[in-house]
Amino acid sequence: MKGIIIAAGYGTRFLPCTKTIPKEMFPLIDTPAIDFIIEEFILSGIKDILIVTSRRKKVLEDYLDREIELENIFKKENQTDKLIKIKEKDANFYFIRQKEMLGTGHAILICKEFIQNDPFIVAYPDDLVFSDIPLSKQLINVHNITKGSVLALLEIGTDVSRYGVVDYKTENNIIKINKIIEKPPKGKEPSNIISVGRYLFTAEIITLLEKNFKKHAKGEFYHIDAINTICSEGRMYGCKFSGERLDIGDKAGYFEGIIKYALSRKDLKEEAINILKKYINF
Repeated sequence: MKGIIIAAGYGTRFLPCTKTIPKEMFPLIDTPAIDFIIEEFILSGIKDILIVTSRRKKVLEDYLDREIELENIFKKENQTDKLIKIKEKDANFYFIRQKEMLGTGHAILICKEFIQNDPFIVAYPDDLVFSDIPLSKQLINVHNITKGSVLALLEIGTDVSRYGVVDYKTENNIIKINKIIEKPPKGKEPSNIISVGRYLFTAEIITLLEKNFKKHAKGEFYHIDAINTICSEGRMYGCKFSGERLDIGDKAGYFEGIIKYALSRKDLKEEAINILKKYINF
């Protein structure tokens, strides 16, 4: 199983900061957003990780590189705690640039040589899931049973009209997806189950993307048509994952992510609660 992180976007919701700092490097306290995805991959047994980037995002490569100067300083000063924080991650990292913003389908397509014939998981750093069992591992567990592609699914009670909503059926406790409908009009939703930013695909999707891209005229090229083709052929499954999902792709969600992460840490929880009380009682 391989991992792909889509990190090529402009991050315009966070301008002007994203003029120079990739949104994937925005920290939740002291941990960049992309770190949570990488940790999820590693804990799920994924060791080969490709990051799709673009111009101005070389800092992602620098961040995942070894920092020898700091290592030497911390060793000399016997600062073991700081050495641990900058320790190399137990994975192989690869990078490819998406030279034009041509959409997610194109971003996956340029990863063809990396994917070869292996199954792979696509992740967006905007979607973080805090769970006892890593989200990618939950998808892998379904794939091991079905041998097919698997989408991460979330049931929500609010308006689903701005999401990709799934039409599905359940057979022997396995969710089989019939179709994904992008942003259905209110009242036309097939369910209240949405697809969120984690996908496990078998290599067959590359063939479908190549076929569809040949017919693509202009603008961004998405992977929804390829997904629905796999659905129609009965090889797309769903995983209603356990855990708490945070969408840090907008300002409010990012702020919530900071609060959630602070409250989950023993070294910060008490102080974070006191700060929140101070401003809530303002």
